[in-house]
Amino acid sequence: MKSFLPFSALSYRNFRLFWFGQVISLTGTWMHSVGQGWLVLKLTDSPFYLGLVSSAGSMPILLFSLLGGVAADRFPKRKILLATQTILMFFVLVLAILVSTDIVTVWYVMTIAFFIGTIHAFDIPSRQSFLIEMVGKKNLLNAIALNSVAFNGARIIGPAVAGVIIGYFGLAACFYINALSFLALIIGLSKMQLNTADSRQSGGTGFVEEFKEGLKYIKGEPKVYTLIGFIALISFFGFPYIALLPIFARDILKIGATGLGLLMGSAGAGALIGAISLAVRGDFHRKGVLLAAAGIIFSTALLILSFSTNTWLSLSMLFLIGWGAINNIATANSLLQLTVPDNIRGRVMSVFTLMFLGMAAIGNLAVGSLANYVGTQAAVGIGAKFCLLGTILLLWRKPEILKL
Repeated sequence: MKSFLPFSALSYRNFRLFWFGQVISLTGTWMHSVGQGWLVLKLTDSPFYLGLVSSAGSMPILLFSLLGGVAADRFPKRKILLATQTILMFFVLVLAILVSTDIVTVWYVMTIAFFIGTIHAFDIPSRQSFLIEMVGKKNLLNAIALNSVAFNGARIIGPAVAGVIIGYFGLAACFYINALSFLALIIGLSKMQLNTADSRQSGGTGFVEEFKEGLKYIKGEPKVYTLIGFIALISFFGFPYIALLPIFARDILKIGATGLGLLMGSAGAGALIGAISLAVRGDFHRKGVLLAAAGIIFSTALLILSFSTNTWLSLSMLFLIGWGAINNIATANSLLQLTVPDNIRGRVMSVFTLMFLGMAAIGNLAVGSLANYVGTQAAVGIGAKFCLLGTILLLWRKPEILKL
């Protein structure tokens, strides 16, 4: 029986429904990501607009994710997820229709990206804090790792399929397929049988009071705010490279839409291997050492990518970037969820989401704007240097992170 322990979370029926639904839905989401980037580049031919649209999609995380965390602690998480998935499907379908009727503009894309990001601000905190309700604390780390496997497995398949779909059927097909993919998770959520997940957890003292309670808890827990700060650093300086990959594919490496799928898929492959290794390894001591090593590897590989004009070298560095990113995110995620009390988990995870995705909104805009003036490679390289320096400074100022 021990050989099955790395995948023990899948023994829970509710988690199986959730996990397999996510595999399909997230594949569509990554197809959408490739399609959106290629669409914006086609409409504007500008790295600035690539960064701006990405920011429009992630900026709502800065604005609304803390409210999403309060909602996750107040209301049934499954019902929140059913609502968010249905609304997301609607917005993606609207974009598909706009593209297929050839009336889409970059402003339509940006507006829809903003609405999608707003829904994600409520979806993600509920999704993250829902895991423990499906599998319990004992299998939480395993569920997080398997969740990362689903995310990054889709990250490999989705971009690769999107590259082929764009080449043969056009951009609209990516968005139509993504709209259909939401049905898998909606059906899975509908079939769940939960005993306690639909119970109200927060004290009902009001949104403002509950919001303040969450921030007060984080401020009073050095372990929690150190982990969140570390993820904020990587997100702001490192993750904007994703929005600029279409430029690498078309102008630097000259490998087109299919090549863009390969670039994104390579980063996904590295993340998938990292996630599987975490799932197989299970719980272990000194997770902070892995967190620090992954941060340095991520930053160094990103720096090398910024200089690369060779496709194979770029693919190799993206693999390491994906591996480093997932080890940072999954390890920090599990440490946070195992630390915080049940009744405040949604709010803490909303702040984690704010730093993980919300800071990427500012980073996308900053690095995209910089790329418009100094070039894409130089902008990514500057971000990588700040990321590496920031990681080293954080470890110097907060050495206790290595003892986590």
